[in-house]
Amino acid sequence: MIIGLHHAQITIPKGAEEQGKDFYCNVLGLNEIEKPDSLKGRGGFWLQVGDKEVHVGTEEGFDWLTTKAHLAYQVEDISHWRKVLDENNIKMLESVPIPNYERFEFRDPFGNRVEMIKAT
Repeated sequence: MIIGLHHAQITIPKGAEEQGKDFYCNVLGLNEIEKPDSLKGRGGFWLQVGDKEVHVGTEEGFDWLTTKAHLAYQVEDISHWRKVLDENNIKMLESVPIPNYERFEFRDPFGNRVEMIKAT
């Protein structure tokens, strides 16, 4: 029986960890959490998102702009995030409307698709 979701993983190019931490920790305000010693040599970093984790791994030879795969961050104030991303020159795209939600998407500095979503 599956009882929940522990973490999701996204990837960024090898060697881009500092740029990734700058975006995810400083722009989006997520907290970095320590990886276990046994995994530290693999690169990447981990983030705390509420009671879940996002693991940011590294890989080469992948075009992030070609995938619809994404994480959707649930937010309380979607206009705040539009302002934050605009201030950081992040291009936002309107998402296809779905009932009972306001949402938009963007690409992180590496091309990963990201969604911000708020229940209405």
